[in-house]
Amino acid sequence: MKNRDYIVMFGVILIVMMLIIPLPSSLLSFLIILNISLALVILLVTLNVSEALEFSVFPSLLLIMTLFRIGLNVSTTRLILTKGDAGQVIAAFGQFVVGGNVIVGLVVFMILIIVQFIVITKGAERVAEVAARFTLDAMPGKQMSIDADMNAGLINDQEAKKRREKITREADFYGAMDGASKFVKGDAIASMIIVAINLIVGMIIGMAQLGMPLASAAQNFSLLSVGDGIVSQIPALLISTATGIVVTRSSSESNMGKEVSDQLLAFPAMLVVAGIVIFILGLTPIGMIATLPIALLMVAGGLLIRRNRRKAVQTITQDQDKQREEKFKSQENVINLLHMDPVEFEFGYALVPLADSSQGGDLLDRIVMIRRQLALELGIVLPVVRIRDNIQLEPNKYRIKINGSEVAEGELMLDHYLAMSPGVEDDSIKGMETKEPAFGLKALWIDEQTKERAEMSGYTVVDPPSVVSTHLTEVLRRHAYELVGRQEVRQLVDHLKEQYPALVEAVTPEPLSIGDVQKVLVNLLKEKLSIRKLPVIFETLADYAQMTKDPGLLTEYVRQSLSRQITEQFAKQGESLKVLTLSPDLERKISESVQKTEHGNFLAMDTGSTTRILKNLSEAVEKWADMDSDPVILCSPAVRMYVHQLTERYFPNIYVLSYNELETNVEVQSIGVLNAA
Repeated sequence: MKNRDYIVMFGVILIVMMLIIPLPSSLLSFLIILNISLALVILLVTLNVSEALEFSVFPSLLLIMTLFRIGLNVSTTRLILTKGDAGQVIAAFGQFVVGGNVIVGLVVFMILIIVQFIVITKGAERVAEVAARFTLDAMPGKQMSIDADMNAGLINDQEAKKRREKITREADFYGAMDGASKFVKGDAIASMIIVAINLIVGMIIGMAQLGMPLASAAQNFSLLSVGDGIVSQIPALLISTATGIVVTRSSSESNMGKEVSDQLLAFPAMLVVAGIVIFILGLTPIGMIATLPIALLMVAGGLLIRRNRRKAVQTITQDQDKQREEKFKSQENVINLLHMDPVEFEFGYALVPLADSSQGGDLLDRIVMIRRQLALELGIVLPVVRIRDNIQLEPNKYRIKINGSEVAEGELMLDHYLAMSPGVEDDSIKGMETKEPAFGLKALWIDEQTKERAEMSGYTVVDPPSVVSTHLTEVLRRHAYELVGRQEVRQLVDHLKEQYPALVEAVTPEPLSIGDVQKVLVNLLKEKLSIRKLPVIFETLADYAQMTKDPGLLTEYVRQSLSRQITEQFAKQGESLKVLTLSPDLERKISESVQKTEHGNFLAMDTGSTTRILKNLSEAVEKWADMDSDPVILCSPAVRMYVHQLTERYFPNIYVLSYNELETNVEVQSIGVLNAA
């Protein structure tokens, strides 16, 4: 690699020296052929790159090649004006290429200048300018697109960084090409000036210093000047063409040769039509000698390409059928059947309009909003909800599955509204009796004509999409802890590590594993507590994980750290928190019934005592029905975890809090005491 660097640096130094030091004609001829060869190589490379950034060094290379040609022009001008000879290559171009005719040579040279300066260079300059402007204007949108893909989880940080670097390189490249295209334009102008100088000054030197007759001086210096101009314009034209190809090249998966052949021959029938037109053209005085071979070639080529493509399509179809058959027979196909969606929403065929956007259904949009709402509320990203129709269900029914098991079901009437009573029944409101699926409230399915009257009577009236979205929200909120596995916790931890690397390293992988952290988070979600304050949770785990790895105890410590959050969740602003407390005898009995094992601590109370406690709790909950808040049991921190173990199966809607989980400014009102007897 170092040798290559030295070669480039040494080459640039030699080019600069060419502008100062006279070169012998033999070395100059070698350098002229080298210039043509390098220009040809650059052109071929531009034809084979799939996108412009693969040849990102082109703007710098363009400057070096322009400087190289100027150095050659200076050297040839020095030889022409001092010796009247510029070497074998220029003499050959002056004699052989243009037939020794000065007029023909000047015409060829002017055509090359016009093609390069007006056609190729001017067009490439304009394209480079527009491409640079559009690339810079599109940068903010591309950056936002990358950020959106990363936030959606479609790409990772490394891929996002790679894409951002590519966008920056594109902007730098097209900006450089906008300026580098001016080199080609200036080179064309310089070539015309140099040829004019060689021609005019050469004739003057030939007559004044070399003693040549006017005719001989004009003939000699004209051929040398034209030969020098053509020799310099051929590589310049190749470089100009390469410049135009680079700035007009769009990103693709293949090189230009393959794309031209694929796209130009994409419609073989058009080749046949073009061949027929050329054949008809031969019936005119133009004659068949020039048109017939081309017509036959195009018709035969079109028919041959068409036949080969049909065979290729048949072969591909046969291969695909064979692959599908092998895949069906393979073991992998059976393994794929074991995949299970975390969340599924199935519905009967009558509810298809709910999910069909062409029929006005917005269920998909509602589910997106539900996932966003629960992410803000619970602090977790729920998996995508798989929506599918199921002909085995009754037409108006739906069901919700978590990890393949049904957890809820409901029934809708799309042409009706669900009306829930405010507490005072209105006998004039008629409908089909049902239950609101999310909370089990008594409700009626009413028609469009009854809707306005029901609203005036104080009923809460909702449409079917709102019914099902509310039900789905509550089910996902209730079962969120079942959707948080080790993989999901790993994603949360990785996200937290971006902002709090030291905090994460203090917790995992030592002293706690991802599985230990997952158990704590599941315990919190199971009691409907948000884990959005993940930094606070990890701070607590970092403090207490050195003392214990029991998920239950760690959960209790975390709950106490989240006291402000728990207080805001259960204690309404300006109102006292109504609670049910435990008698000292009951707390003592629960403490004495705790059994400690190597797998954790558990409540092991005798059946009789458990039955009496649950009976007393049931009576207390019935009295709570008249209140507008959820039942809350308040107890000491030492027994809170075990009271929850006792009540969670039979009374899942009861919240169990400890004194340490409430802020000191909360006013607590005891509405009853739960006894052991």
